[in-house]
Amino acid sequence: MMEGLRQWIISLTALCMLLALLRVLVPGGTMGRVAAFVGGLVLLAALARPLSELGAVRLALPDYAGEIERLQRQLEEENEAALAEGIAERTEAYISDKAASMGLAGACRVETRAGEDGIPLPWSVELEMPRSAELAAWIEEELDIPSERQVWHGAEG
Repeated sequence: MMEGLRQWIISLTALCMLLALLRVLVPGGTMGRVAAFVGGLVLLAALARPLSELGAVRLALPDYAGEIERLQRQLEEENEAALAEGIAERTEAYISDKAASMGLAGACRVETRAGEDGIPLPWSVELEMPRSAELAAWIEEELDIPSERQVWHGAEG
């Protein structure tokens, strides 16, 4: 920014010196007035150059606004996915702990879906262990996952 301002001031100084030299060299009369007028226009254009560059920045602002909105949506989606993953992991650990306390061993995988308020809730569970009526009832009661959304892989226990 400061370098650009420095260059602009140097350019204006050089232009003013050139216009002063031109004014001395061009004879008076009509030719002198035309040269002074053209020199004034050139000087005015040089003075306004930073403003025209600001206009270009202003013209690009809608592009930036659209990009910001896109990035915000992407960030929200990533946050929702991370929240859903965290809820699924904690629910899996909760079920595994309960299964272990019942003497059952195995793994489970929980799928989440957004609830009415948009927050992910446990939706279904897939268990790699023998079916336990007691654990199935606990999952239904504690986690609100009905037996039709519980998939068991293993012999009936």
